[in-house]
Parts: sequence; structure tokens; C-alpha cells
Amino acid sequence: MRERAGESRLKIWLLLGANRLHVTAVLALAVFVGFVAAVTLLPKPLTPQLQTGDTIETMFSTMLSAIITGTTLVVTIGQLVLSQENGPLGDQRERMENSMDFRDFTEELIGSPSPADPSTFLRELVGVAQQRAENLREHVSENDADGLRADVDEFTDSLVGNSETVRDQLEGASFGTFDVLFAALNYNYGWKIFQVERIANEYEDDLSDDELALLDELKTALSLFGPAREHVKTLYFEWALVSLSQMILYAAVPALVIAGIMLTVVDAGTFPGQTLGVTNMTLAIGLAFTITLVPFLLFTAYVLRIVTVAKRTLAIEPLILRDSQR
Repeated sequence: MRERAGESRLKIWLLLGANRLHVTAVLALAVFVGFVAAVTLLPKPLTPQLQTGDTIETMFSTMLSAIITGTTLVVTIGQLVLSQENGPLGDQRERMENSMDFRDFTEELIGSPSPADPSTFLRELVGVAQQRAENLREHVSENDADGLRADVDEFTDSLVGNSETVRDQLEGASFGTFDVLFAALNYNYGWKIFQVERIANEYEDDLSDDELALLDELKTALSLFGPAREHVKTLYFEWALVSLSQMILYAAVPALVIAGIMLTVVDAGTFPGQTLGVTNMTLAIGLAFTITLVPFLLFTAYVLRIVTVAKRTLAIEPLILRDSQR
């Protein structure tokens, strides 16, 4: 996925791969260091301003209001997103029937009961597509058209390599972490469907009826991966929003306490002296400010991943939206 997107490894790690709590910690550290550095290095009048009671009161009274308002808003948004899961009995029955129809179709495709574990479910679909691609190459190897054989060989090598990588990533991955969806994003099924359609159209006169049927079977297997991945993505988004609401509520309580303490207790003389050339007052205010920002930093870390995944999966059909893949 990183190679297809043309992005750096660090950017992909920050936006997608890294644990969201680790990203929050990195952002918090950056805020603290940036605040302390700015106050220390900027013109001297800024330091006396931070040491006055008026500045501290204004700063943390604003943060107090922002924490309460922001926490309420984020939790409300999470509840609105989850409200689509609630509904009358008829709607729930329709959801169940659609899900069971999809599982029945998958069972026919893979030749065994559809797995209940999301990672195993996706792994089986990838495995079926890989098996059918290898079967297609075996049949086309006896075809007289050199261009067809070369195209199918190149396509199959690419598909098999991608499939083995994704299957390895899915093995042992647990839903609730990002591992399952991250592996699914690495499988560019849309591009593979386009290649199947291109081969079928470009070599229509050279392909036998059996070979055309094999191409159609491969296209069916690849097409089934799309809605399966979108379903897993939807479930992950809902899971992540619930986790985000919980984390923000957990972080909001100490943030409110710190903001209250800074308002009622701390004044210009509370933290005298210096540490490593930096006034203790600056360090104390910077630390308190960072702690009060943690709910917002958690929101930033989670939403960065959600919007990045959403942007990369806008099209379920074989449409290329990124310039790097054109």
C-alpha cells in the first residue's frame, strides 16, 4: 500500500500503522517541547506574562470550557454514528438476512463454512483468488498466444505475491486492533479486477470458453473481497469511535482536574527557580497545558487514521483515484 500510494514509511506509520496511544504520546511530547521552547526562546516579555495570575487564569479557564464542550461534542458524534445500529425488528431482520446471504455465497465460493473470525474470513477470500489465478495460468500455459501467456504470467505473479503477503499479515491478526483492516488495505483487489477485465477484452479472440470461464471465476472471487473489506472497515470505524469516546472521557477527568488546580492554586510564585536553564514556571504551565490538551490529541490521533482509511477506500469498484497508480 505504501508503494502504491507513493508515501513515506514514516507518514504511513503515523497515519495508519502506529498505536493511537503512541501517536497521542508523540503529539503530546511535541506540544510540550514546542511550548517550552517557544516561551524560552521568544522575547523575554513573554515569560513574565506567563508568570502573572491573569495569564494563567485566562489560559486555563478557556481550556476548562474547551474540554467540557469538546468532550460532550465528540461523545455525541460517536453516539450518532452508532445510532444506525439501532432500529426496529424489521430492519434488524433485514440486516441479518443480508449478512447470511453473503455468508452463504462465500461458503459456495470457498467450499467450506464461512469463518466467523474477520481475519480468517478475509484470508480465505484472498486464498480463493490466489488459487483461481494459479489455475488460470496453468490452463493458459497451453495457449498459442505468446502475448496472452506473458500477460497472464505477469498478472498471476503479482497477484500471488500480493496474496501471500496479505495472508501472512492476516494470520493471527485480531479484530479490535488495526491489523486486520491494515492487511486488507494492502490488497488492491480493484486493480486486479481491472486487469482481469483487460485481459478478457484484449485477448477475447485467443481465449477459449474454458479460459474465459476461469477469468470470470477469478473476477467473482476478487469482487467478493470488496464488500467484505468494506464491512470489516465499517465495523472497525464503529469500534474505533467507541474506543475514542471512552479514551476521551478517561482523559477529560484528569484534564479538568489539572485545569482547575491551575486556576485555583497556581500563581506567579508557586514554582520558583530554574531547571536546565528553563524556569520551573514555564515547565509547570507547559506540562499542565499539554495534559489539558490530551483529549484533543486523542481525537486527532484517531481521526487521522479514520479519515486516511476513508480516503483510501472511497471507491469500492475498480476506479483509480490516486495519481501514483495511474
